[in-house]
Amino acid sequence: MITLYTASTPNGYKASIMLEECGLDYQVHAIALGELEQKQDWFLKINPNGRIPAIVDHAQDDFPVFESGAILMYLGDKSGKFMPQNTPATFKEHSRVIQWLMFQKGGLGPMMGQANVFFRYANEKIPYAIKRYQDESRRLLEILDCQLAENEFLAGDYSIADIANFCWARSAHWSGVETADLEHLTRWIETIEARPAVQRGLEVPTTDQKAKSADEFIKTAQKFVT
Repeated sequence: MITLYTASTPNGYKASIMLEECGLDYQVHAIALGELEQKQDWFLKINPNGRIPAIVDHAQDDFPVFESGAILMYLGDKSGKFMPQNTPATFKEHSRVIQWLMFQKGGLGPMMGQANVFFRYANEKIPYAIKRYQDESRRLLEILDCQLAENEFLAGDYSIADIANFCWARSAHWSGVETADLEHLTRWIETIEARPAVQRGLEVPTTDQKAKSADEFIKTAQKFVT
């Protein structure tokens, strides 16, 4: 059993989609970001960075894993799915997947995240910052479109690289970035959205999961604080 600590964000969806795709047994602890639950001492024992998602693998002596990219790699290694193993026979395939995963972690996610901040959330609208991050997000999405012009998926077969980039690319409109003209990116997003496991992952956490009981919260908190 795995416990997933998450919220309804692109990074959170990476973990829930991967868990659904792998068919792994997991339970959900919905984190109340607005109440800064992710900054509480018990959660910082799981993720010192105070961010979601995070998982705890109870089959591995309650082993915690934080950072969404690391979670994807961990679950890929655990399940043997959606990530070529790092062996001499699949060395290059493994590297390609990791390269496109890092593309999202180092580029697309941070740039779209900053675009969201300045375009959607900042009290003061700074045109230079908005344009800077929207333009860079668009440039990165164009790179995905070019890669997908000659490939069904980013790095060979469907993989954690696709899951990671999809969770951000699908929400480009929220960053104020237009992608309707990127036909290969659009095709890829629609293909991934049609996967049943992806649809289930995008529904996590559910309303019921968000409304977890006080007893469950206290039990979990005490376990990691003591």
